[in-house]
Amino acid sequence: MKILVTGAAGRLARVVLPRLLADERIERVYGVDLQPIPLEHPRLTAVQADIRDPECLELLEMADVLVHMAFVLMGGGLGRARHDRAAVRAVNVAGSQLLMGAAVEAGIERIVFVSSAAVYGSWPDLPESVSESQPLRPLPGFSYGEDKAAVETWLNELETAHPYLHLIRLRPHAILGPNAHPMLMRLLHQPLVPWLRKPLPRTQCIWEDDVAEALHLSLFTAARGAFNLAAGPPMPLCDMIRLNRRFTLPVPLSLLALGHRLAWRFSPAVGEPGWVGGLRHSLVLDTRRAWEELGWQARRDTYDCVKNET
Repeated sequence: MKILVTGAAGRLARVVLPRLLADERIERVYGVDLQPIPLEHPRLTAVQADIRDPECLELLEMADVLVHMAFVLMGGGLGRARHDRAAVRAVNVAGSQLLMGAAVEAGIERIVFVSSAAVYGSWPDLPESVSESQPLRPLPGFSYGEDKAAVETWLNELETAHPYLHLIRLRPHAILGPNAHPMLMRLLHQPLVPWLRKPLPRTQCIWEDDVAEALHLSLFTAARGAFNLAAGPPMPLCDMIRLNRRFTLPVPLSLLALGHRLAWRFSPAVGEPGWVGGLRHSLVLDTRRAWEELGWQARRDTYDCVKNET
């Protein structure tokens, strides 16, 4: 098996690539990223390119499988253009469509797309446990969730046009671990918690190695479709923070949102403002399908993820 992996210098790739390269069934991995890939291996061909570049698209002719992880998260890598919604969407949505459309044209029959739990949004009318059949309804203004949902909607059309296509969408919750996004690590150690009415909304996370395992399983499974990935038990965010901090300070969510919007304007270290809106309501994933069809389950529970994220 020969695999083309996009986003190969990203945070998740730091655990995905070693796992793939340790599998002797995988003959060659072509890693593509705008940034240099910090890994060398005899079976790894590293290519520094944009997913829209001809150099990347030509590699599809040599691959059997496409694993698409490249995506702009929290404006990373775009500098001032991170505030340009059209520029972000051109990479995330149009770039993904170009890449995966070219993969089909090149004869690739298996595509694994790393999506996100953000495609569901967090809404007051969501079921207590969200299954993969839940309609995609990302929060307005949260471009990461909007773009992931837009790509998934387009993939539905691609799958309809090419029924032989083995298409898998992985929908992980917030990914923690040594390579987690710095903003998530800061969030779990800072003292401010949202002041919300009870019952407090619950959320989840997942350990990076557990996501890598699900992706690895996706390369060889007969299953297809969408798979939720999350650790249990679900917890209020304030309880997660209190696992790392003894004392916390409740702050109205409106004030947190205002501070976040200002920080987003001036600091590249802060995620986009729409992210805060997800704290208002619960988002708890039903992961039974991943267990039943992929043979996957989270090895680390929520407590272990939060206490060991560094």
